[in-house]
Amino acid sequence: METYTAHPDRYGEASRFVRCGRSGILLPQVSLGFWHNFGRGADFGNARALARYAFDHGVTHFDLANNYGPPPGSAEETLGRLMQEDFAPYRDELFIATKAGYEMWPGPYGNWGSRKSLLASLDQSLRRMKLDYVDLFYSHRYDPHTPLEETLQALVDAVKLGKALYVGISRWPLEPTRRAIRFLREAGTPLLIYQGRLNRLDRAPQEEGILQLCREEGVGFIAFSPLAQGLLTQRYLHSEIPADSRMAQARFLKPSALTPELLAQLRGWQTEAEAEGLSLAQWALRWVARQEGVTSVLAGASRVEQLRDNLAAFGKA
Repeated sequence: METYTAHPDRYGEASRFVRCGRSGILLPQVSLGFWHNFGRGADFGNARALARYAFDHGVTHFDLANNYGPPPGSAEETLGRLMQEDFAPYRDELFIATKAGYEMWPGPYGNWGSRKSLLASLDQSLRRMKLDYVDLFYSHRYDPHTPLEETLQALVDAVKLGKALYVGISRWPLEPTRRAIRFLREAGTPLLIYQGRLNRLDRAPQEEGILQLCREEGVGFIAFSPLAQGLLTQRYLHSEIPADSRMAQARFLKPSALTPELLAQLRGWQTEAEAEGLSLAQWALRWVARQEGVTSVLAGASRVEQLRDNLAAFGKA
C-alpha cells in the first residue's frame, strides 16, 4: 500500500479559513461531507482519493454522522480505516465532526435525543472512527419529546468527559435554538455551530431567522445540501434525467421535483453562471458561501473531478 504524504502546500495562498462565530476555531470555506460515497458499498479507493484530495487542498473539516453510509455506521468505519492508514500523522490538523439523533439500533434508546442515546452513540462512533475524541459532536435533530435540558446536558458532558471538544446542533427550530444557545453558554460549553440546509432553492435558515440569530449570538453556521441534491448542477438542465443520478433512483430527489418552471429557472441561473465564467455548481456554492453568517459549505462529491470543480469556485483546485 502506498504511504500517504500530505501535499506540503496544502495551506498555500489558495486556502482560506473563516472564523466560526466568536470562537477560536477556523474552518475551511469548503468542508467535505461523508453522507454519500463513503459507505460500505462504495469503492474504498475512490473514498480515499476524495479524502486525500480534499486535505491536500486545505479542506481540514470532515463531516460525518452515526447514520451515514449506507448502511448506517459504515461511513464512520471508512473514516476509521482512513485514519489508521493515511491520516494518523495529521490528526491534529483535522477537524472531525459526527452526530447522533437518527435511528441506529433497535429499541427505545437507539434514536432521538436522550442522554443515553447520545452518549452511547458517541461511544460507538469513536470506536468506528478509531478516534479518542471528535472535534465536534452534534445533536442531529431536535427531539420534541425529550427535555431540551437533557439533550443539551449530554452534549456538555461529552465535552467534560473528553470525548468531544465542541458541540453543535443541526436543523433545530428557532426557539429551541435560542434556548440551546443560552443553556450551553451558561454551562460553560458555548454552541460552536449550527448546521442547516441552505441553497438557492431552499433559504429556510434565512427566512426563519436562524442565520440572523447565529450572527447575533456569535454562533457559526455550516450549510449542507448547497447544490440541492444535485439540482443546482448541469445534470438536470436537459430534458432527460441521467440514468445514474439520484433523481433516476428516486433517492432523496424525486423526478416530480423537476417541473418546467424549475427547469426554466435553472437554465436562467446557468446563463448567469456562464457570464461569470463559472459552472452552475460553482456559482451555487459561491452564493451560499457569500451569505452573511455562513462559515463553511459542506460539499459532497462522488468523484475527485467533482470535488476539484467545487473547490475551483474558491480558487482552491
